[in-house]
Amino acid sequence: MSELFPRFFRLEQVFQAPTLSDPAAATGAALAGLPAARFIRRGMTVAVGAGSRGIANYALIVRAVCEGLKKLGAESFIVPAMGSHGGATDAGQLAVLAHNGITASALGVPVRSSMEVVELGRTSEFIVYQDRHAAGADAIVVVNRIKPHTDFHGPIESGLLKMAAIGLGKQKGAHQFHQAAVRLGHAQALLAAGREVLQRSRIVFGVGILENQLHQTARIAAVPAATMEQEEMQLLEEARRLMPRLPFEEVDLLIVDEMGKNLSGSGLDTNVIRRATVGSFIQPGPSPVLRVYVRSLHPDSQGNAAGIGLADLVHDRVLSAMDRQATWVNVITALMPANARVPMHFPSDREALACAMQMTGRAQPQLAKVLWIKNTLRCETLLASEAYLDEARQRPELKPRSELAPPAFDERGDLLPVF
Repeated sequence: MSELFPRFFRLEQVFQAPTLSDPAAATGAALAGLPAARFIRRGMTVAVGAGSRGIANYALIVRAVCEGLKKLGAESFIVPAMGSHGGATDAGQLAVLAHNGITASALGVPVRSSMEVVELGRTSEFIVYQDRHAAGADAIVVVNRIKPHTDFHGPIESGLLKMAAIGLGKQKGAHQFHQAAVRLGHAQALLAAGREVLQRSRIVFGVGILENQLHQTARIAAVPAATMEQEEMQLLEEARRLMPRLPFEEVDLLIVDEMGKNLSGSGLDTNVIRRATVGSFIQPGPSPVLRVYVRSLHPDSQGNAAGIGLADLVHDRVLSAMDRQATWVNVITALMPANARVPMHFPSDREALACAMQMTGRAQPQLAKVLWIKNTLRCETLLASEAYLDEARQRPELKPRSELAPPAFDERGDLLPVF
């Protein structure tokens, strides 16, 4: 059966990747440089919003924020700021935070989870909601990674304003936002909702996290609510330059070991696979990946398989790990039914890849351009098929690290681990 598949070589992308050696100290320095004392007085209660993404050093950074607030005499607590994630339940959102290392015992502050919201106000386009615990605090601080969004592009995408407007709005607020986005467009709706929340709530500042191409903390910035929009725009451009990418424009087949909400808001980062969801439709981006095969659902996704519809083929184990309720709540809230559609699925990698190779448009397997990555958050080390070898040898930022070899399967027909 090996003649059905191309041979692969291990490939390393060499990135110029700025990295913080001490993220906790960098967080303290960012708070001091703000300075946080301008906004926090002794005796205040402060809600710290924490999200659901698998952010590098996230628990460490959130803890450093809480410690900085404590030094100023404030009493802080954590609130899940993740919209409908965790199955849109109190316990589910607590579990998501716990998987990210954010617990009361680890951080030394309470964690208060509730799907209840209060109404902050109304506009002609939407109602502004906020987590009831956060709304009852004297001040709110949001802590989130700033990065390009997976569903749209605009001056503000995924980051502090998104957490303020959607994450803290819980399921009810997130659904309201996506309803407005149908009429206004995602970028305009996010700006409108973010501005309303900043004006009507007690958010005082945000702590933005930038990551490099290696999923490491590159920079931490504390920005006041008054200039959050402008400063986040600048940080987004910096994040865009640092995001991971596939090393080649033409890709016939992308093999992905794992997908999940903890890895990307869309399960598979659409900026990497270069295809996106628009409501009921999957649409190609520039130089889209022709076929996508996903081998598993990350356990930290808590069964949420939203984004499965971006794949063309999946292993049966993805469906076995899928929590239908958690997935459906997420896609209903986001008004993205295509993200929950189930692709062709197979009991083994061998069967799935045999099918995929029939749909690459290449008459001979050795000519197929196939890439194999761990997930869309980690693209620095990958396997590439032999059709890429000559180009890889000519590009200084690409380093071939092995000889060509056929893919190896176990007795069940599943690929042997390579990452």
